Amino acid sequence: MELAYYSDYAVRLVNTEEPARNKDSLTSVEAIRELFGESSQAARRATDADVTRFRSVRGRLRAVFTAADSGDETQAVDLLNSLLLEFPVSPQISGHDFRDEDGRPKWHMHLAEHPSNATAGYAAIAAMGLAFHLTEYGVDRLGLCQAAPCRNAYLDTSTNRSRRYCSDRCATRANVAAYRARKRLEAERSVSTGRTAETAHETSPRTER
Repeated sequence: MELAYYSDYAVRLVNTEEPARNKDSLTSVEAIRELFGESSQAARRATDADVTRFRSVRGRLRAVFTAADSGDETQAVDLLNSLLLEFPVSPQISGHDFRDEDGRPKWHMHLAEHPSNATAGYAAIAAMGLAFHLTEYGVDRLGLCQAAPCRNAYLDTSTNRSRRYCSDRCATRANVAAYRARKRLEAERSVSTGRTAETAHETSPRTER
């Protein structure tokens, strides 16, 4: 499993909350286990106490995305480094799950974590994955959706660094809103121009013959 895969752990956790809509889906042990995935052994260690701990880590990860989105690279890196120090991992070479055509292992980097609880395990993986993405592709590849009121986190993997929305749905909604705003402005200008022309015509002096 490549390290880039783990960066999605951070996105999934951050997006369990929509502050502008006052929504929070991280309310139970079951919600935590869904973040890990059903096959994860770490998910089985989750308890009610992890709900509060997960929310705390979520806030810190969102702060990383917020700093990156605002262009404050140093702040984003400092916040992420504090998570890496608090939740360390042990990189290991693994190949037990994948085989090539000849039956030989497909060696890849795997993050082995030995946490005291489910939160520490998830935080370690999420922070390391996000750190890899940041250092490999740049801080500006971490963003928050520009389609108000959505502020979901996303990782920009576009070739021209042009991504601004967390999903196609938000992109479409933003484009429709922008189109309607342009049409309203055009209509207002048309009405204003008509009124100006009418006023000018009424106030213009008549030519006597």
